[in-house]
Amino acid sequence: MAKVSVYNMEGAQVGDIELSDAVFGVEINEHLVHMAVVSQLANNRQGTQSTKTRSEVSGGGKKPWRQKGTGHARQGSTRSPQWTGGGVVFAPKPRDYSFKMNKKEKRLALKSALTSRVQENKFIVVDELKMDEIKTKSFANTLSNLKVNKALVVLNDDNNNVVLSARNIPTVKTAYTNTINVYDILKYDTVVIDKAAVATIEEVYA
Repeated sequence: MAKVSVYNMEGAQVGDIELSDAVFGVEINEHLVHMAVVSQLANNRQGTQSTKTRSEVSGGGKKPWRQKGTGHARQGSTRSPQWTGGGVVFAPKPRDYSFKMNKKEKRLALKSALTSRVQENKFIVVDELKMDEIKTKSFANTLSNLKVNKALVVLNDDNNNVVLSARNIPTVKTAYTNTINVYDILKYDTVVIDKAAVATIEEVYA
């Protein structure tokens, strides 16, 4: 079992915690991690782009000039792709980019991402993340105490004060244990997580 230090919000070490190998010590599967990231980005695409083909552009019903004898190349319509105002060749149409991964693949990809953060010493456990008031400066000081800049902050319970205090810091994102995903874990340099959230993740994913 991997053992990591537990800190308080002032940045002082207050103990240690052993992480379950079933979640934080798996063999990293880079292929599934890549698939999970691509899947999330693809599923977020709207797919609403649309351009008209030559059959959809208005006009162009009449042949612009006769077939032979003009010295021009033969043309059948002023709405062919080579004409200004003509249709688009292989025009993009609305489509669904999303694809699915099965549940076991998703779980293993998430475990792999968490394991990579633990191995890189970018997994910081805090005994408790609580704030009495909504104050961005106070939360920024907490991150400074932990020597963290770009962080994914994982909370166990609904903690509105922490979420609202962190919301205005551009390099920080908050998430709950049931909303964490591979993309966010990899996007932010460090995972800052409270002790209760670690227990919840181990219970759900072990």
